[in-house]
Amino acid sequence: MPLLHRLVRTDSPVIFFTLNGVPCEGRDGDTVLTAVLCHAERLRESEFSGSARAGFCQMGACQDCWVQLDTGERVRACTTPLSEGMHIVTQRRRSHG
Repeated sequence: MPLLHRLVRTDSPVIFFTLNGVPCEGRDGDTVLTAVLCHAERLRESEFSGSARAGFCQMGACQDCWVQLDTGERVRACTTPLSEGMHIVTQRRRSHG
């Protein structure tokens, strides 16, 4: 179940992106954080404890909302605008073996 539910800007232009390989829709003006949390119950898991993370400061000052794009680039989800065709990766790939 998503953590956030959109109440405003429902008529803003749609932006298509993928989240962990799943096609999703955001809205023009969304940050990566907003777009992800409108589709998921957490932004990511802490690499240290495995606990759920959903952003903390909301202004780019902490290190809580880093996510990775499929290019390998890391971005702060709370300050990065969502863009068309973005491929966001929030789940660590698990190794087998």
